Amino acid sequence: MTPAQLIGTVCGVGFLRPAPGTWGSLAALPLAYGLHQLGGFPLLALATLASIPAGLWATRVMTAGSDNHDPSEIVVDEVAGQWIALWAISYPAWAHGIAITVLWPGWISAFLLFRLFDIWKPGPVGWADRQEGPFGVMMDDVIAGAMAAIGVALLAAFSHGVLGL
Repeated sequence: MTPAQLIGTVCGVGFLRPAPGTWGSLAALPLAYGLHQLGGFPLLALATLASIPAGLWATRVMTAGSDNHDPSEIVVDEVAGQWIALWAISYPAWAHGIAITVLWPGWISAFLLFRLFDIWKPGPVGWADRQEGPFGVMMDDVIAGAMAAIGVALLAAFSHGVLGL
């Protein structure tokens, strides 16, 4: 496997069937946990930000000369987007010294909201998805991740503020 394929498929996760995007999102969860445990939110944020240009490069290399600008085996975009969705629990856990596993409802919400926005492609997610080339491949998931992070934060505010849980 080439370096671009290792990055683009997240070490081969993108070859899992069915639903490689969901497998990519699932693979992002233990990776995020490990990054958070090693360096808290700063390391997860740094890894996320590094995954975006790495994903752009890998996508450009993997799709060069192909009519398919977004092959299903490229899942580095799902990892980046899922990590952004998890920022909504990683930052508060890190900032307040809370074990990130205690925030398990946030993990579930981040995963489900990210997958919903990635598949449904509302508003800006759909716009980014329609862009040609590596930018469209990566940015729809980055935006879906940001929308999911906002959703997780709103659900946490409702749960803790309104419901008092």
